[in-house]
Amino acid sequence: MAYLNNFDANTVDPASSFDPIPAGKYIAAITESEMKPTKNGNGHYLEMTFDILDGQYKGRKVWARLNLDNPNATAVQIARGELSAICRAVGVMQPQDSIELHNLPLAIKVTCKKRDDTGEITNEIKGYEKKEAALQNSAATPRATAPAAQATNATPPWQR
Repeated sequence: MAYLNNFDANTVDPASSFDPIPAGKYIAAITESEMKPTKNGNGHYLEMTFDILDGQYKGRKVWARLNLDNPNATAVQIARGELSAICRAVGVMQPQDSIELHNLPLAIKVTCKKRDDTGEITNEIKGYEKKEAALQNSAATPRATAPAAQATNATPPWQR
């Protein structure tokens, strides 16, 4: 049993659905990162949590897992290439710790993928670029970047 500190559901909005977000480009920032062991225990991957910063899906999270320590050299090469793309997108070229990449806005290209094990549709990040590139191309992905900028006069978080 756990004490809930006088929790009152009447005062808290319920959690929304965790359905995948639509494919597109989104302005996001890494808010968490952690090195974790692989399932079989013979390597490690860097799990990074990206928070969407603007638009209809503001506040939603997507994840990337980079196999930086793995017996499969191809997996490591792919992961290092993704990490390089992230570093270039946020302007931190020689990070010593993944926390140096946190809270720096960048554009991510999100796709939808069917999971092999469950058949469920999940999100996957398939590209990283500087946030300015996504803002310049906002006409190509209006649902991801343009509506929030047009809907309010507030300054977006990445321009503050």
